Amino acid sequence: MRNITSRIDKLPSTPMLRKILLLVGIGWMFDAMDQGMVAGVMAAIGKDWALTQTDLGLLGSVGMLGMALGAALSGMAADKWGRRTVVMVTLIVYGLASVFSGFAASFPMLLVLRFITGFGLGGELPAAAALVSEFSPTKIRGRNVIILESFWAWGWILASLVAYLLIPAYGWRMAFIVGGVPALFAAVLRKAVPESPRFLEMTGKHEQAEALVAKMESQAGIVPEQEAVYETETETAAPQKRTTFADLWQKNYLRRTLVLWVIWFGINFGYYGFVLWTPSLLVAKGFALVKSFEFTLIMCLAQLPGYFSAAILVEKIGRKKVLAVYFFGTALAAWFFGHAATTSQVLLYGSLLYFFSLGAWGCVYAYTPEVYPTALRGTGSGWASAFGRVGAFLAPFVVPVVHRFYGDKGYTYVFILLAAVFVFVSVIVGIFGKETMGKSLEEINQ
Repeated sequence: MRNITSRIDKLPSTPMLRKILLLVGIGWMFDAMDQGMVAGVMAAIGKDWALTQTDLGLLGSVGMLGMALGAALSGMAADKWGRRTVVMVTLIVYGLASVFSGFAASFPMLLVLRFITGFGLGGELPAAAALVSEFSPTKIRGRNVIILESFWAWGWILASLVAYLLIPAYGWRMAFIVGGVPALFAAVLRKAVPESPRFLEMTGKHEQAEALVAKMESQAGIVPEQEAVYETETETAAPQKRTTFADLWQKNYLRRTLVLWVIWFGINFGYYGFVLWTPSLLVAKGFALVKSFEFTLIMCLAQLPGYFSAAILVEKIGRKKVLAVYFFGTALAAWFFGHAATTSQVLLYGSLLYFFSLGAWGCVYAYTPEVYPTALRGTGSGWASAFGRVGAFLAPFVVPVVHRFYGDKGYTYVFILLAAVFVFVSVIVGIFGKETMGKSLEEINQ
C-alpha cells in the first residue's frame, strides 16, 4: 500500500472533498444559527420572564460550560472512535436539545437544555475541523478549514433574520425550534461523509483508507504509481498508543499547547463578550429591540468578507501573520465600537469588529488541528477548545459587571476590556506562534 498521507497532499481539490466540505459545513451553519439565537433571544427572554442581567449572563454562560465539557470529551473520543462518528452523534444531541429548548417550561429547565445543546455543539466543532483538515491537501488545507468556518457566518445571518422576523411576531420559543429542526436534517445528510483516511491509516484500516484516496485520485485524473507499493496485503498496522491529556504537555507539544490555549481563551472571551450582549447593550444604549436586531444583521454580513480574506491570506502569508493581524484589527474595532456615538459609527465599527474577529476565528480553526499529529489531533484540538469555552463561560458574567460598575460609561469600558484581550492574544501569537503554512501535517509534527 502506498503512503496515504503523501498521496492526499499531492491532490488538487476533488468532488469528494468539496462534497465533504459542503455537508460538514451545513451542520456547522446550523450550529452557528443556534449560537446566534441565544444572542437574539436573551433580550426577549429577559422581558418575558422578568430576568435580571445576572440571569441572562447565566443563560449565555451555561451553554459555554456544556461546550467546554463536550469539546474535551469528544476530542478524545474522536481519536479513539473516529472523527465521523463524533460529528454525527454530537450534531444529533445539539439538534434535539435545541428543539426542546423551545418547549422549556421554566428558566431552570431552559438552563439544563442549553447546557446539553452546548455539549453537542462544543463536541462537534473540533472534530469537524480535524476531519476537513485531514482530508485536505497541504496547499489548500488552511483555506478549506476557513471556508468550513465561513458557514458560521451564514448561520449567524440566518439567526439574525429569525430574530428580526420571528421573535417580535412569534416569540423566542419559535426561534429555538426553527434552529434545531434543520440541524437534525443536517445530521441525516452527514451520513454520506466518510471517515478521515489519515485516521483510518493510523488505526490499521488500510483497505478503507486506500479506497477513499484512490477514489479522490480517480476524480482528479491521477494514475496510481504501482511501483510505489511498499506493503503487502498480509501486513497489519502496529498497535496505536492510546493518547491522553498528559501527552499534550510533553516537551514536544508544551509550547504549542500553551499558545493554543491562550488563543482559544482569548478569542472566546472577547468574541462572546460582545456577540451575546450586542443586542442587549444596544437596547441599553437607547436603541429599540427591533432596531438592535437590524444592526446585528447588518454587522453579521461583514463576517463573510472577513472569512474569505483570511482564507486567501492564510495560504499566502501564513497562519501566524494572519492571526496576529486579525486579532489586532479586532482590538482596534472593539475600541472604536465602544466609543461609537452615532448610528453610522455603530454600524461601521461593528462591521469591522465582525470582519476581523471572524477572520481570526477561521484561522484559529485552521491552525489548531495542524500543530498535533494524527494520533493526538482530536485530543489536542478538543482540550484547546474546552479551555477556550471557559473564557466564553466567564465573558457573559464579566460584561454586565463591568457595564454596571462604570455606570454611564459602562458600555465604553466593556469594549476597552475586550480590546485589551485581543491585543494580548495578538502579541502572544506573534512572538510564540508556530508557522504551519506549506507543510504537510506529518512534516509539522516531526
